[in-house]
Amino acid sequence: MSGHKESILREPLITGKDITYAKITNDILLPVENKPNRAWWIGFIISLCGATLWVVAVSYTFWFGIGAWGLNKTVGWAWDITGFVWWVGIGHAGTLISAVLLLFRQNWRNSINRSAEAMTIFAVICAATYVVSHMGRPWLAYWVLPLPNQFGSLWVNFNSPLVWDMFAISTYFSVSLLFWYTGLLPDIATIRDRATGVRRRIYSVLSFGWAGNVKTWQRFEAVSLILAGISTPLVLSVHTIVSMDFATSVIPGWHTTIFPPYFVAGAIFSGFAMVLTLLLVARKVLGLENYITMFHIESMNKIIILTGSIVGVAYITEFFIAWYSGSEYEQYAFINRSTGPYWWAYWMMMTCNVISPQLLWFKKIRTSIAATWILSIVVNIGMWFERFVIIVTSLHRDYLPSSWAMFYPSWVDVSVFVGSIGVFFTLFLLFLRVLPSIAIAEVKLLLKSASEQSKMEQIKEGHLDKEQVAEYVESLEKFDSVKQEEYAKI
Repeated sequence: MSGHKESILREPLITGKDITYAKITNDILLPVENKPNRAWWIGFIISLCGATLWVVAVSYTFWFGIGAWGLNKTVGWAWDITGFVWWVGIGHAGTLISAVLLLFRQNWRNSINRSAEAMTIFAVICAATYVVSHMGRPWLAYWVLPLPNQFGSLWVNFNSPLVWDMFAISTYFSVSLLFWYTGLLPDIATIRDRATGVRRRIYSVLSFGWAGNVKTWQRFEAVSLILAGISTPLVLSVHTIVSMDFATSVIPGWHTTIFPPYFVAGAIFSGFAMVLTLLLVARKVLGLENYITMFHIESMNKIIILTGSIVGVAYITEFFIAWYSGSEYEQYAFINRSTGPYWWAYWMMMTCNVISPQLLWFKKIRTSIAATWILSIVVNIGMWFERFVIIVTSLHRDYLPSSWAMFYPSWVDVSVFVGSIGVFFTLFLLFLRVLPSIAIAEVKLLLKSASEQSKMEQIKEGHLDKEQVAEYVESLEKFDSVKQEEYAKI
């Protein structure tokens, strides 16, 4: 462990006193090695009910066909593709936190990367279910793979967005899973060494014989950097491919070159909002306030401000380009969005995605747990409406007024979407039970350099500038896990 100490002006990444390497391990493994508490059971039962609803709705779809959804001849894409794009977008924060922030040596990622990566994998699984269920004949789903004709399919049609989505999801899922599981190996080995009986055997298999010697750690760090380098382009490429489902068409409202960067920014925006939604509850229920601190929460809020502002500029740019293009069809598509039958969805999107994130400019709101949690949910509601507005309002009124139609979701549409949320939370809660939600080995690296107690030792030594110490103590006022009385004594 490094003996390097950070500047006193930097806010701590670990709070609390008497923190040792053993305490970090015990605190993080507490929910894994002990029986789940009441809050976990309540959440799990609710999530399981949602997952059961998803099984019923998808089974109904498979039995009766896509006609069970509210689609019609005019609106051929609706809640299905809306849900697909929404879930793929949510998965983006995990890749950005785990890969991009690792390459930029941002240590504050160490406490949140594990849960964010798990969230990515579960979100991509939920997205993949939409692709399969939308095929009409899901038992032929393997036809989207470029297999030899002996398997019964012709060579895939590379003009089909389904094929693009398959490549995007399979690449994203495989790389994210590999990155996530590689990071888990040292922590699984820790659980293995503390477990007994059957649990020890299971974790022994899962740890792949991790020995923890110097050579193993060197290879671990090298592989992590390589995977981070491979994953970083995925942050840009995956949602770019998803945006091309729309941008390569000639439908007014879709046929635009701004979609790739606009979709990527929106994906990171919604992804960080979901990370906050999950971790703000998890840190309280699992007692991890000392490791997921107000600094982590505020940092994520700042990224939400940035990406939310980019999305807002994209909305304005879309209107400008529609006006500047001189195309009456393009202009009508955007006028129809804001004043047509689905005006309420458009203004819900604008309120949630453009106006609400601007509240985070205020430090009091940005450092409030309750306000941040509510705003994170508002952002994800807004991002769902964004995809709904883009898809449905562009389709329901096309070039021929005689074919104009409205879309009304059926109970199956609603059940598949609500059920997918249940599947997501079921998987996430099971993850919290069987694997550490925080990277133990990576958090330990911060104990001697970026923890509150290491900075307290520096203050007690008396060699620091008094103004800097005063500024540091003042910055701790926003932390809900710091006891201010300790500093009053000093």
